[in-house]
Amino acid sequence: RTRPGGSGDYACAVALQLAGEAGLPALEVARILRERVAAEPGIGRVEVTGPGFLSFTLDAPADRDRAVLDAVRGRGLAYGHGDALRVEALQLHHAREVRAAVTADAVRRLLTAQGARVRVGCEEAVATEEEEWGRLGVGSDVYGPGAYGPDADGPDAHGPDVDGAGAPERIVIRPVPAGATGAELLARLGRDAARWGL
Repeated sequence: RTRPGGSGDYACAVALQLAGEAGLPALEVARILRERVAAEPGIGRVEVTGPGFLSFTLDAPADRDRAVLDAVRGRGLAYGHGDALRVEALQLHHAREVRAAVTADAVRRLLTAQGARVRVGCEEAVATEEEEWGRLGVGSDVYGPGAYGPDADGPDAHGPDVDGAGAPERIVIRPVPAGATGAELLARLGRDAARWGL
């Protein structure tokens, strides 16, 4: 950002930094850069100031984009959260496979951010994968072929209680299998890269 008293939305000293390598005065480098940068979309005006600073003014569409970014920054961690699904009770069901578990967890987080009450069910218990899945930040609330009902097992086998709304809507998550176990992916990529890759 430009300093108080400066012009434009942003200021840059790159011409001063490049002048030595270019073998040209900083003002000349700034003029060359000005011509090129001014032609770029989103740039309304570029001025050369002082010994070779470039001051940029964004055009109107870029100002709108900046307004969106300012709104995101203003809402902080609450940005993207709402209550559009607050009356929904959903059951995500997935196979006993690491990509399916991570995908179900990502969908759960998106739906929960919009107010839905969500439970994740796995088709069978994941005792051998439990530690690796836990390191990836995922897990299941219930286990069994139907996830809810007489064959289900787990801390919430009867489904979420949503003000007497009845059985939750069941959604089956079926991504392409990862082709590797959680342990293999964690060893090869680490937690964050494995989760993003899945």
